[in-house]
Amino acid sequence: MAKAARNHLLMESPASLPFDLSVVIVSFNTRDMLRECLRSVYRATGSLRVQVIVVDNASIDGSPAMVADEFPDAMVIRSEVNLGFGRANNLGFQSVRGRYAVLLNSDAFLTPGSLELSVAHIEANPRIGIGGGRLVGSDGSLQPSARMFPTVLNDLIVLSGLAARFPHSRFFGRFDRTWADAHEAAEVDWVPGAYSIIRREVLAEVGYFDPRFFLYYEEVDLCRRMKQRGYSVWYWPDVRIVHIGGESSRQVPSLERSRTGAQLTLWRMRSMLLYYRKHHGTAARFAMLMELLWCWLQWQRRRLSRDPERHARARADRLLVSLMGRAWRDTRGGRLSPAQPW
Repeated sequence: MAKAARNHLLMESPASLPFDLSVVIVSFNTRDMLRECLRSVYRATGSLRVQVIVVDNASIDGSPAMVADEFPDAMVIRSEVNLGFGRANNLGFQSVRGRYAVLLNSDAFLTPGSLELSVAHIEANPRIGIGGGRLVGSDGSLQPSARMFPTVLNDLIVLSGLAARFPHSRFFGRFDRTWADAHEAAEVDWVPGAYSIIRREVLAEVGYFDPRFFLYYEEVDLCRRMKQRGYSVWYWPDVRIVHIGGESSRQVPSLERSRTGAQLTLWRMRSMLLYYRKHHGTAARFAMLMELLWCWLQWQRRRLSRDPERHARARADRLLVSLMGRAWRDTRGGRLSPAQPW
Protein backbone atom coordinates (compact mmCIF):
# COMPACT_ATOMS: atom_id res chain seq x y z
CA MET A 1 0.00 0.00 0.00
CA ALA A 2 1.39 3.39 -1.00
CA LYS A 3 2.48 5.71 1.78
CA ALA A 4 -0.10 8.30 0.75
CA ALA A 5 -2.89 5.83 1.53
CA ARG A 6 -1.55 5.40 5.09
CA ASN A 7 -0.92 9.03 5.95
CA HIS A 8 -4.20 9.39 7.84
CA LEU A 9 -2.94 6.92 10.44
CA LEU A 10 -0.17 9.34 11.37
CA MET A 11 -2.04 12.64 11.07
CA GLU A 12 -3.67 12.40 14.51
CA SER A 13 -1.95 11.85 17.83
CA PRO A 14 -3.25 8.91 19.89
CA ALA A 15 -4.63 11.27 22.53
CA SER A 16 -6.81 13.06 19.99
CA LEU A 17 -8.35 9.93 18.46
CA PRO A 18 -12.07 9.50 19.20
CA PHE A 19 -11.87 5.69 19.70
CA ASP A 20 -9.73 3.27 21.63
CA LEU A 21 -10.28 0.49 19.08
CA SER A 22 -11.43 0.19 15.49
CA VAL A 23 -12.80 -3.30 14.81
CA VAL A 24 -12.60 -4.13 11.10
CA ILE A 25 -14.78 -7.02 9.92
CA VAL A 26 -14.73 -8.28 6.34
CA SER A 27 -17.88 -10.09 5.23
CA PHE A 28 -18.79 -12.05 2.13
CA ASN A 29 -22.29 -13.57 2.18
CA THR A 30 -22.16 -14.30 5.92
CA ARG A 31 -25.23 -12.35 7.07
CA ASP A 32 -26.37 -14.60 9.91
CA MET A 33 -22.88 -15.22 11.31
CA LEU A 34 -22.06 -11.53 10.84
CA ARG A 35 -25.06 -10.63 13.00
CA GLU A 36 -23.80 -12.84 15.83
CA CYS A 37 -20.27 -11.52 15.34
CA LEU A 38 -21.43 -7.93 15.71
CA ARG A 39 -23.51 -8.76 18.77
CA SER A 40 -20.41 -10.28 20.36
CA VAL A 41 -18.41 -7.12 19.60
CA TYR A 42 -20.91 -4.81 21.27
CA ARG A 43 -21.17 -7.14 24.27
CA ALA A 44 -17.39 -7.11 24.65
CA THR A 45 -16.74 -3.36 24.45
CA GLY A 46 -16.80 -2.82 28.21
CA SER A 47 -15.50 0.66 29.01
CA LEU A 48 -13.70 1.00 25.67
CA ARG A 49 -14.68 3.44 22.94
CA VAL A 50 -15.06 1.15 19.94
CA GLN A 51 -15.52 1.98 16.27
CA VAL A 52 -17.00 -0.86 14.21
CA ILE A 53 -16.24 -1.01 10.48
CA VAL A 54 -17.83 -3.67 8.26
CA VAL A 55 -16.37 -4.08 4.79
CA ASP A 56 -18.79 -5.99 2.57
CA ASN A 57 -17.20 -7.89 -0.32
CA ALA A 58 -20.07 -7.61 -2.83
CA SER A 59 -22.42 -9.88 -0.85
CA ILE A 60 -25.77 -10.85 -2.36
CA ASP A 61 -27.38 -12.09 0.86
CA GLY A 62 -28.48 -8.71 2.23
CA SER A 63 -25.61 -8.38 4.70
CA PRO A 64 -25.11 -4.59 4.26
CA ALA A 65 -28.82 -3.90 4.76
CA MET A 66 -28.88 -6.07 7.88
CA VAL A 67 -25.96 -4.15 9.40
CA ALA A 68 -27.52 -0.79 8.56
CA ASP A 69 -30.89 -1.81 10.04
CA GLU A 70 -29.76 -3.66 13.15
CA PHE A 71 -26.43 -1.99 13.98
CA PRO A 72 -26.80 1.67 13.01
CA ASP A 73 -23.64 2.67 14.90
CA ALA A 74 -21.49 0.48 12.66
CA MET A 75 -19.89 1.89 9.52
CA VAL A 76 -20.62 -0.14 6.39
CA ILE A 77 -18.23 0.06 3.45
CA ARG A 78 -19.60 -1.64 0.34
CA SER A 79 -17.32 -2.94 -2.36
CA GLU A 80 -18.74 -3.60 -5.81
CA VAL A 81 -16.36 -6.55 -6.27
CA ASN A 82 -14.93 -9.24 -4.01
CA LEU A 83 -11.61 -7.76 -2.89
CA GLY A 84 -10.48 -10.81 -0.96
CA PHE A 85 -9.31 -10.67 2.65
CA GLY A 86 -6.28 -8.40 2.49
CA ARG A 87 -7.51 -5.71 0.12
CA ALA A 88 -10.89 -5.52 1.89
CA ASN A 89 -9.16 -4.97 5.23
CA ASN A 90 -6.97 -2.36 3.58
CA LEU A 91 -10.13 -0.53 2.57
CA GLY A 92 -11.34 -0.67 6.16
CA PHE A 93 -7.97 0.57 7.48
CA GLN A 94 -8.50 3.83 5.61
CA SER A 95 -11.41 4.64 7.95
CA VAL A 96 -9.74 3.58 11.20
CA ARG A 97 -10.02 6.25 13.92
CA GLY A 98 -8.96 4.16 16.89
CA ARG A 99 -5.60 3.87 18.66
CA TYR A 100 -5.57 0.20 17.72
CA ALA A 101 -7.03 -1.72 14.81
CA VAL A 102 -8.67 -5.06 15.53
CA LEU A 103 -9.15 -7.63 12.77
CA LEU A 104 -12.09 -9.95 13.29
CA ASN A 105 -13.51 -12.55 10.93
CA SER A 106 -17.26 -12.48 10.46
CA ASP A 107 -17.37 -16.10 11.67
CA ALA A 108 -15.49 -15.29 14.87
CA PHE A 109 -17.11 -14.19 18.13
CA LEU A 110 -15.57 -12.22 20.97
CA THR A 111 -15.95 -13.32 24.56
CA PRO A 112 -16.47 -10.89 27.47
CA GLY A 113 -13.30 -9.06 28.39
CA SER A 114 -11.39 -10.07 25.24
CA LEU A 115 -11.03 -6.53 23.92
CA GLU A 116 -10.02 -5.00 27.26
CA LEU A 117 -7.46 -7.77 27.81
CA SER A 118 -6.06 -7.23 24.31
CA VAL A 119 -5.57 -3.53 24.96
CA ALA A 120 -3.94 -4.18 28.34
CA HIS A 121 -1.52 -6.70 26.83
CA ILE A 122 -0.45 -4.60 23.86
CA GLU A 123 -0.04 -1.47 25.99
CA ALA A 124 2.27 -3.34 28.34
CA ASN A 125 5.05 -3.37 25.73
CA PRO A 126 5.48 -0.64 23.08
CA ARG A 127 7.47 -3.03 20.87
CA ILE A 128 4.48 -5.31 20.32
CA GLY A 129 3.21 -4.69 16.80
CA ILE A 130 0.44 -7.25 16.67
CA GLY A 131 -1.11 -9.78 19.03
CA GLY A 132 -3.64 -12.58 18.83
CA GLY A 133 -5.76 -14.68 21.13
CA ARG A 134 -6.70 -18.31 21.74
CA LEU A 135 -9.00 -19.48 18.95
CA VAL A 136 -11.44 -22.23 19.88
CA GLY A 137 -14.28 -23.97 18.05
CA SER A 138 -17.87 -23.83 19.23
CA ASP A 139 -17.18 -27.07 21.13
CA GLY A 140 -14.21 -25.52 22.92
CA SER A 141 -11.58 -27.38 20.90
CA LEU A 142 -8.33 -25.50 20.40
CA GLN A 143 -7.55 -24.21 16.90
CA PRO A 144 -4.07 -23.20 15.66
CA SER A 145 -3.55 -19.79 17.23
CA ALA A 146 0.22 -19.19 17.34
CA ARG A 147 2.42 -20.40 14.52
CA MET A 148 5.92 -20.46 13.03
CA PHE A 149 6.73 -18.97 9.64
CA PRO A 150 6.44 -21.35 6.69
CA THR A 151 9.66 -22.94 5.45
CA VAL A 152 10.23 -25.84 3.11
CA LEU A 153 11.11 -28.00 6.13
CA ASN A 154 8.05 -26.92 8.14
CA ASP A 155 5.78 -27.55 5.16
CA LEU A 156 7.27 -31.01 4.62
CA ILE A 157 6.74 -31.94 8.27
CA VAL A 158 3.06 -30.98 8.02
CA LEU A 159 2.54 -32.62 4.61
CA SER A 160 4.15 -35.86 5.74
CA GLY A 161 1.75 -36.21 8.65
CA LEU A 162 4.60 -36.21 11.17
CA ALA A 163 3.27 -33.01 12.76
CA ALA A 164 -0.06 -34.71 13.48
CA ARG A 165 1.59 -37.95 14.58
CA PHE A 166 4.00 -36.32 17.04
CA PRO A 167 2.22 -33.14 18.22
CA HIS A 168 4.15 -32.95 21.50
CA SER A 169 7.55 -32.97 19.81
CA ARG A 170 9.23 -29.57 19.72
CA PHE A 171 10.63 -30.50 16.31
CA PHE A 172 7.66 -32.13 14.58
CA GLY A 173 5.08 -29.93 16.31
CA ARG A 174 6.97 -26.73 15.54
CA PHE A 175 4.74 -25.14 12.89
CA ASP A 176 1.56 -24.93 14.99
CA ARG A 177 3.49 -25.03 18.29
CA THR A 178 1.42 -28.03 19.38
CA TRP A 179 4.18 -28.89 21.85
CA ALA A 180 3.60 -25.67 23.81
CA ASP A 181 1.19 -25.07 26.68
CA ALA A 182 -1.78 -23.30 25.08
CA HIS A 183 -2.43 -21.51 28.38
CA GLU A 184 0.91 -19.71 28.39
CA ALA A 185 1.49 -16.39 26.61
CA ALA A 186 4.36 -16.42 24.14
CA GLU A 187 6.17 -14.40 21.52
CA VAL A 188 5.57 -16.18 18.20
CA ASP A 189 6.18 -15.76 14.46
CA TRP A 190 2.61 -15.01 13.38
CA VAL A 191 -1.01 -15.09 14.52
CA PRO A 192 -4.08 -15.85 12.36
CA GLY A 193 -6.15 -13.04 10.91
CA ALA A 194 -9.35 -14.43 12.44
CA TYR A 195 -8.56 -12.18 15.39
CA SER A 196 -5.68 -9.83 16.01
CA ILE A 197 -5.00 -6.39 17.45
CA ILE A 198 -2.54 -4.10 15.66
CA ARG A 199 -0.82 -0.96 16.90
CA ARG A 200 -1.91 1.95 14.69
CA GLU A 201 1.50 3.55 14.26
CA VAL A 202 3.12 0.20 13.44
CA LEU A 203 0.54 -0.41 10.72
CA ALA A 204 1.37 3.02 9.30
CA GLU A 205 5.09 2.30 9.40
CA VAL A 206 5.07 -1.24 8.05
CA GLY A 207 2.20 -0.85 5.62
CA TYR A 208 -1.13 -2.56 5.04
CA PHE A 209 -1.67 -6.08 3.73
CA ASP A 210 0.16 -6.83 0.50
CA PRO A 211 -2.65 -6.60 -2.10
CA ARG A 212 -1.11 -9.36 -4.19
CA PHE A 213 -2.46 -11.94 -1.74
CA PHE A 214 -6.15 -12.45 -2.51
CA LEU A 215 -6.63 -15.03 0.24
CA TYR A 216 -4.18 -16.88 2.53
CA TYR A 217 -0.68 -15.86 3.68
CA GLU A 218 -1.51 -12.14 3.91
CA GLU A 219 -1.32 -12.11 7.72
CA VAL A 220 1.86 -14.23 7.61
CA ASP A 221 3.45 -11.64 5.34
CA LEU A 222 2.30 -8.74 7.54
CA CYS A 223 3.69 -10.34 10.72
CA ARG A 224 6.97 -11.08 8.96
CA ARG A 225 7.32 -7.45 7.86
CA MET A 226 6.63 -6.28 11.41
CA LYS A 227 9.28 -8.57 12.85
CA GLN A 228 11.75 -7.37 10.21
CA ARG A 229 11.18 -3.85 11.55
CA GLY A 230 11.95 -4.99 15.09
CA TYR A 231 8.41 -5.38 16.43
CA SER A 232 7.20 -8.49 18.21
CA VAL A 233 4.18 -10.73 17.65
CA TRP A 234 2.42 -12.16 20.69
CA TYR A 235 -0.10 -14.86 21.55
CA TRP A 236 -2.32 -14.29 24.61
CA PRO A 237 -4.33 -17.32 25.83
CA ASP A 238 -6.66 -15.32 28.09
CA VAL A 239 -8.01 -13.50 24.99
CA ARG A 240 -10.51 -16.17 23.97
CA ILE A 241 -12.22 -16.07 20.56
CA VAL A 242 -14.81 -18.58 19.32
CA HIS A 243 -14.06 -19.23 15.65
CA ILE A 244 -16.38 -21.26 13.43
CA GLY A 245 -14.16 -21.19 10.33
CA GLY A 246 -12.02 -24.14 11.33
CA GLU A 247 -15.09 -26.28 11.92
CA SER A 248 -16.96 -25.34 8.76
CA SER A 249 -13.94 -26.16 6.58
CA ARG A 250 -14.02 -29.72 7.89
CA GLN A 251 -17.51 -30.10 6.45
CA VAL A 252 -16.33 -29.52 2.86
CA PRO A 253 -16.67 -32.72 0.80
CA SER A 254 -13.58 -34.52 -0.46
CA LEU A 255 -11.47 -32.40 -2.77
CA GLU A 256 -12.22 -34.17 -6.04
CA ARG A 257 -15.97 -33.72 -5.50
CA SER A 258 -15.89 -30.15 -4.27
CA ARG A 259 -15.43 -27.29 -6.69
CA THR A 260 -15.14 -24.88 -3.77
CA GLY A 261 -12.54 -27.04 -2.07
CA ALA A 262 -10.45 -27.22 -5.24
CA GLN A 263 -10.74 -23.46 -5.75
CA LEU A 264 -9.60 -22.68 -2.20
CA THR A 265 -6.70 -25.12 -2.56
CA LEU A 266 -5.62 -23.40 -5.77
CA TRP A 267 -5.77 -20.02 -4.00
CA ARG A 268 -3.67 -21.37 -1.12
CA MET A 269 -1.06 -22.68 -3.54
CA ARG A 270 -0.91 -19.39 -5.44
CA SER A 271 -0.45 -17.42 -2.22
CA MET A 272 2.16 -19.88 -0.98
CA LEU A 273 4.23 -19.36 -4.12
CA LEU A 274 3.84 -15.56 -3.91
CA TYR A 275 4.96 -15.66 -0.27
CA TYR A 276 7.97 -17.87 -0.90
CA ARG A 277 9.12 -15.83 -3.89
CA LYS A 278 8.78 -12.59 -1.91
CA HIS A 279 10.58 -13.73 1.23
CA HIS A 280 12.73 -16.68 0.13
CA GLY A 281 13.47 -16.06 -3.56
CA THR A 282 14.40 -19.24 -5.39
CA ALA A 283 13.09 -21.36 -2.51
CA ALA A 284 9.69 -20.91 -4.15
CA ARG A 285 10.71 -23.57 -6.65
CA PHE A 286 11.77 -25.95 -3.88
CA ALA A 287 8.47 -25.39 -2.05
CA MET A 288 6.54 -26.15 -5.23
CA LEU A 289 8.62 -29.24 -6.08
CA MET A 290 8.38 -30.57 -2.54
CA GLU A 291 4.57 -30.39 -2.42
CA LEU A 292 4.26 -31.58 -6.01
CA LEU A 293 6.52 -34.59 -5.43
CA TRP A 294 4.81 -35.51 -2.18
CA CYS A 295 1.34 -35.43 -3.75
CA TRP A 296 2.59 -37.40 -6.77
CA LEU A 297 4.10 -40.10 -4.54
CA GLN A 298 0.89 -40.34 -2.53
CA TRP A 299 -1.12 -40.64 -5.74
CA GLN A 300 1.11 -43.43 -7.05
CA ARG A 301 0.96 -45.25 -3.72
CA ARG A 302 -2.82 -45.15 -3.43
CA ARG A 303 -4.08 -45.43 -6.99
CA LEU A 304 -3.61 -49.21 -7.26
CA SER A 305 -5.37 -49.92 -3.99
CA ARG A 306 -8.66 -51.82 -3.98
CA ASP A 307 -9.82 -49.90 -0.92
CA PRO A 308 -12.52 -47.40 -2.14
CA GLU A 309 -11.43 -44.82 0.42
CA ARG A 310 -7.78 -44.98 -0.60
CA HIS A 311 -8.85 -44.86 -4.25
CA ALA A 312 -10.82 -41.65 -3.56
CA ARG A 313 -7.78 -40.16 -1.82
CA ALA A 314 -5.68 -41.08 -4.84
CA ARG A 315 -8.00 -39.04 -7.07
CA ALA A 316 -7.62 -36.11 -4.67
CA ASP A 317 -3.82 -36.50 -4.79
CA ARG A 318 -3.91 -36.43 -8.58
CA LEU A 319 -5.99 -33.26 -8.49
CA LEU A 320 -3.50 -31.66 -6.09
CA VAL A 321 -0.67 -32.38 -8.53
CA SER A 322 -2.65 -30.67 -11.27
CA LEU A 323 -3.53 -27.68 -9.08
CA MET A 324 0.08 -27.09 -8.05
CA GLY A 325 1.18 -27.09 -11.67
CA ARG A 326 -1.55 -24.59 -12.47
CA ALA A 327 -0.65 -22.37 -9.50
CA TRP A 328 2.98 -22.29 -10.66
CA ARG A 329 1.90 -21.24 -14.15
CA ASP A 330 -0.70 -18.74 -12.90
CA THR A 331 1.83 -16.93 -10.73
CA ARG A 332 4.84 -17.42 -13.01
CA GLY A 333 6.64 -19.16 -10.22
CA GLY A 334 5.43 -16.75 -7.53
CA ARG A 335 6.44 -13.62 -9.43
CA LEU A 336 2.97 -12.39 -10.43
CA SER A 337 -0.43 -12.28 -8.74
CA PRO A 338 -3.20 -13.29 -11.17
CA ALA A 339 -5.90 -10.74 -11.97
CA GLN A 340 -8.31 -10.35 -9.05
CA PRO A 341 -10.83 -11.43 -7.93
CA TRP A 342 -9.33 -14.90 -8.22
